[in-house]
Amino acid sequence: MQNFKYPSAEKLKSKTDIGFLFEKGKWRTQGNLRIIILKNKENTPISELKLGVSVSKRYFKKAVDRNRLKRLLRECFRLNKELYKENFGEKSHAMLFWASSEKPQTFQEVELQFTNLCLAQRRK
Repeated sequence: MQNFKYPSAEKLKSKTDIGFLFEKGKWRTQGNLRIIILKNKENTPISELKLGVSVSKRYFKKAVDRNRLKRLLRECFRLNKELYKENFGEKSHAMLFWASSEKPQTFQEVELQFTNLCLAQRRK
């Protein structure tokens, strides 16, 4: 049985972790999604999987639109966590961004782009 939870322990919230991620992380882009990822290596002290979500105020002026898109991205991660772990690793920090002013109409659009992002990582 799969674990479809997204507990607080998996949420990237710490300013130091986010700063470290931006300093040492690698960027990947697929469609409208962009991810910055930092995998556990000998010089990075990552003990568990953490993911954060961000949507730019530049593209979405209304908080309602930003919050909806963040909910969709978190839900996408929650449902496809096994695919994410398979391609990015069990121990990684990541920030997921929506890098377009195009507003997705359905959850399926967001989920398709997320799975494409994960599968593109597999091919590298």
